[in-house]
Amino acid sequence: MKPLWEPTSASSSQLAEFARFVGQSSWEALSAWSLSPEFWATFVRWSGLVVEGALEPVRVGHEVETARFFPSLRLSYVENLLAAGADSDVALVGRDESGTRVTLTRAELRDRVRRLAAGLRARGVLSGDRVVAVARNTVETVVACLGACALGATWSSTSPDLGAGSLHDRFAPLAPTVLMTAGAYAYQGAGRPIADKMAVVATNLPSLRLVVALDEAALQIEGAVAMAELERAEPLAAFPRLPFDQPLFIVFSSGTTGPPKCIVHGAGGTLVEHVKEHRLHGDLRSGDRLYFQTSVGWMMWNWQLSALASGATVVLRDGSVSFPDDDALWRLCAEERVTVFGTSPTYLQYCRDAGIVPRQRNLDLSSLREVWSTGSILSPAVHAWATSAVGDLPVQSLSGGTDILGCFFLGAPTRPVWSGELSSVSLGLDVRVAEPGPDGIGELVCASPFPSRPLGLVGDDGGRFFDAYFSQRPGMWTHGDFVELTSRGTAKIHGRSDGILNVRGVRIGPAEIYAILEGMPNLAATMAVEQRAADEPGGSRLVLLVVLAEGTLDRPLMLRIKKELSQRGSMAHVPSVIWQLSALPTTRSGKRSERAARDVLDGKPASNRDALSNPEVLDELAALATTTTTAAT
Repeated sequence: MKPLWEPTSASSSQLAEFARFVGQSSWEALSAWSLSPEFWATFVRWSGLVVEGALEPVRVGHEVETARFFPSLRLSYVENLLAAGADSDVALVGRDESGTRVTLTRAELRDRVRRLAAGLRARGVLSGDRVVAVARNTVETVVACLGACALGATWSSTSPDLGAGSLHDRFAPLAPTVLMTAGAYAYQGAGRPIADKMAVVATNLPSLRLVVALDEAALQIEGAVAMAELERAEPLAAFPRLPFDQPLFIVFSSGTTGPPKCIVHGAGGTLVEHVKEHRLHGDLRSGDRLYFQTSVGWMMWNWQLSALASGATVVLRDGSVSFPDDDALWRLCAEERVTVFGTSPTYLQYCRDAGIVPRQRNLDLSSLREVWSTGSILSPAVHAWATSAVGDLPVQSLSGGTDILGCFFLGAPTRPVWSGELSSVSLGLDVRVAEPGPDGIGELVCASPFPSRPLGLVGDDGGRFFDAYFSQRPGMWTHGDFVELTSRGTAKIHGRSDGILNVRGVRIGPAEIYAILEGMPNLAATMAVEQRAADEPGGSRLVLLVVLAEGTLDRPLMLRIKKELSQRGSMAHVPSVIWQLSALPTTRSGKRSERAARDVLDGKPASNRDALSNPEVLDELAALATTTTTAAT
């Protein structure tokens, strides 16, 4: 087996420069040395990040769950993002479906952020306040985020397609003081108003003191203030530098048995981890242009925002990936001279299935240096197709998650790229395979502290945080992925090991689906399961299993179920297939077993069949899964 791509000369990469700086002559030696706490202090010195205070001690404590990094250091996340590059350099490029183009230089972005921060402060926004946003992927949203974070407030954002109930489930636990919102968005050329929905959301958040309109349509919301009005303030004189662990982002990761977890990430850990990944693994620097296909509700939006700290221009695009042209994203890369394009396996598979071969189109992609893919498993077939279809450049697969707001695995300029594999373990992270089977596959764990470990969960005394990440293996972070580490130092992800659904790159907690469907007439019980499906974008599909109080599942009921899920959740919550069972697989202790159902749907023997009180249901499910006449879509 030959690699899909091999580096010809990476001696001038920032990774190579850093290796020379620390006196490590090989990737293996650098990887081993990076597991010492000294790595992080050396990286901060080398990176030139703007900090004050002492780098020592680097770390206090040895347990992953409780260790703290740089307790004597202070910094501003926003100052570091805006300090890189010359004033005249373009910081942001914003595009949308209609072809509208907006740019901000670094000087213009800095001025707008300082003015908005001052305007928010005049309205009473303080360090520690929580700002939530329902926003589009635009320049305005970046200004809004940085303006809030400049004061030490936390930022949490979602895309505008979520239903009011799902928005409330995410925002209510935060007790936010500020809501920033769009009033409409466009998709596939059609305008979609959301001002009425957002008025309901605002009314149901009693902690709110301020609603900020991110566009003209949002001014319909009673009491909303235009962001432009806040920006009329005299600019903030300086960005306050705050403790390394100052809360910065609160992101939402769906749980398996309850509402979404609200995960708190610190400013210092987020900044250091992102700059390390961007500069050492992605070789991102001043003059680069990064475009990542993302909404503001995905952690990759936060991740790509941090690329400003490396001097790169961040290109944003709002709207559908296939409008107004089927190759709209590749056209964007050509027109904006993008050097690094980030996307998902779902999008790459869409291109393959639609016959979109970028290098055969009339597009100038000569500036493109790398393609990054994350969100779900990049299969060997799609990986190989992408490398062939784009050109002689690496297609790097990344894997990490909302939980760490970063990557456990990604590429490196000095490492070859192998089909279906992730090229390297992220430097500084002690990633291991726990309890590997005969095939070498086991649970992904991190055995030593790392700066981007979240600070905790909102409203938690530590119990939920421990249960989520440490209860299975005290002392180690357990991530919830099955992984295999190869002899050449690469990795293969083999799916989730917990009940989280990852369909087309969107992670959904089954509890969200159950809560929406609870109380629907004639639905006695439901179970949401992810089934591997090689022909589906992203390699899997969402299957909903239902038990009815009486009668047979018919098309009108299926349509009502899908409508309920799309309106109260999102389109990502809508199953590809709905099947009726006589009962759901249940353990002898009375718990439903999604894992047993998933095993059967994937054509494997159920690992816990003997623990079930009704194993015969698995045979019923297997019959449904193998017949071609009962697929209800």
